[in-house]
Amino acid sequence: MKNIFNSIKSTSMSRPKKGQIHALATGVLIAYAITCIAFIGCALALTYTNLSESTVPLIIAITCAVSVFIAGFDASRVSDKNGWLWGLIAGAIYTIILFCILAWISRGFFIDARKITLLVLSLASGGAGGVLGINFKK
Repeated sequence: MKNIFNSIKSTSMSRPKKGQIHALATGVLIAYAITCIAFIGCALALTYTNLSESTVPLIIAITCAVSVFIAGFDASRVSDKNGWLWGLIAGAIYTIILFCILAWISRGFFIDARKITLLVLSLASGGAGGVLGINFKK
């Protein structure tokens, strides 16, 4: 049992590689740039076309999933191991920032099924991006 805890500690508690935090921050910033572009495009499509507002939650979910996948991919490319973990961290940071922005804009924050779904989707897509990104070294 002691060996199990030591192996978990040695794999998950290692110090970040040089440039890892920079890659993580860059990945999250790129993810937000993609999100902003997609949301502006969605707003323009809603304004000037017959696109229904009922499609907005789906567009938000797809945009966030793709953005966080790219953030996880970028964050894990510098790492030697634990790409899934760096992807999860990127997804968590993206979602926490998004929830803070939502709380600030709406002057209140509450957890509902849609936010939990977004959190799970962000963590899963960030982890998947991290798994793929660790195999594409710079």
